[in-house]
Amino acid sequence: MTTYDAIVVGAGPSGLNCARLLHREGLAVLVYEARERLGGRIHTFHPADGGPPLELGAQVVHGDRNPVHELVGPGRTTAVPRRVTARIVEDGANREMGALSFGRRAPWQLEAMLQRAPGVTGLSVGTWLRAVGSTGPEAAAATEWFRQNWAADPDGLSAAAVASAHRGDGVGEGEYAVEGGFARLPERLAAGLDVRLGEPVRELRYGPGQVTVRTGAGTAAARALVLTVPPAAVGGIAGLPAHKLDAAARLPAGDGCCAVVTLDRPAPETMIVFDVDGRTGFVRCTAGRPEALVVAKAGAASRLRAALDDRTALAELLAVALPWTSDAAVLDVTVADWGRDPYAAGAFTAPRAGLEDAARQWAEPVDGTLFFAGEATVTGERLPWVQGALASGERAAEQVLKALATR
Repeated sequence: MTTYDAIVVGAGPSGLNCARLLHREGLAVLVYEARERLGGRIHTFHPADGGPPLELGAQVVHGDRNPVHELVGPGRTTAVPRRVTARIVEDGANREMGALSFGRRAPWQLEAMLQRAPGVTGLSVGTWLRAVGSTGPEAAAATEWFRQNWAADPDGLSAAAVASAHRGDGVGEGEYAVEGGFARLPERLAAGLDVRLGEPVRELRYGPGQVTVRTGAGTAAARALVLTVPPAAVGGIAGLPAHKLDAAARLPAGDGCCAVVTLDRPAPETMIVFDVDGRTGFVRCTAGRPEALVVAKAGAASRLRAALDDRTALAELLAVALPWTSDAAVLDVTVADWGRDPYAAGAFTAPRAGLEDAARQWAEPVDGTLFFAGEATVTGERLPWVQGALASGERAAEQVLKALATR
């Protein structure tokens, strides 16, 4: 049995960034990944005709100071065009996005207000919305906005943690796409690492300074282990301490389902649609391309999932968001169902009202031997997106290096 300095479980951005930093310091590191691919919830779809890639997981690089820009290589990110047709579906009607701010506060305005709001400790986002007088169509749009951006219902979402996560992000402004697809990030992070794909960890045994890991292919030992598996998906790993399982149970991941629907004709214009009615989440299409991308979270994820089993129902659902598809035929569908993915168990982990301490408890090391990373360890502290996952991997690497230096 080979012994390593560190074993990292999970080849998403948090695990790979942690492993990269440890490897850079000269440590012998082994990475186990249950899937047959790198990236975790980064998952890029490449059209068969060589067209522009589409993202079935993490969508964009948020901010001009995001570490992703440097990690994927100079000149590999480009600003997402701002001049696109933006529309909504509200009460079954397809309308201009501007309707959300006509005579009412738009959802993004309310979210910006929350970031600056005092005295929100102990409140849910839903309670805060009602406290600031959000009612009727304004409240309905804001509720769905938070569902789609946080994969959680506002009444279960911590207002203080959402505000804190926004304030703690610090990655700047703008949205960017990675040339060739977001999957370039895990590919770059994994360069030079020993990564074992298709090997889910079944059991771990540990004591101070020593851990043994069992997979279907055998066992390995290390002086430290970093677990980046989402808390909602750790049930398949035997040997975790009871208090960690308790913390994991209080960190459920919100439902998410994404689909690329390939049609028999190209889109007439580039468009993004926000479905206020909660049926399809966000829908995007690009002028001259036959694909429609549907990114649905919370209740919209289950509605999309149900429609995926019936192409007629899927076409009808899509036609409400994108009227140009009403007489188009569905040729193919590619799905990333994060809610049913056993290694993700959801989209990501939102900070829940009344459970704000769960992320901190999940992130705490055990016996200087077990360490934890992943967006769930920083939820409520940072936004639970790729930059948060990368930061968690960096923090775990620092903890491991400090612990090993004292032995």
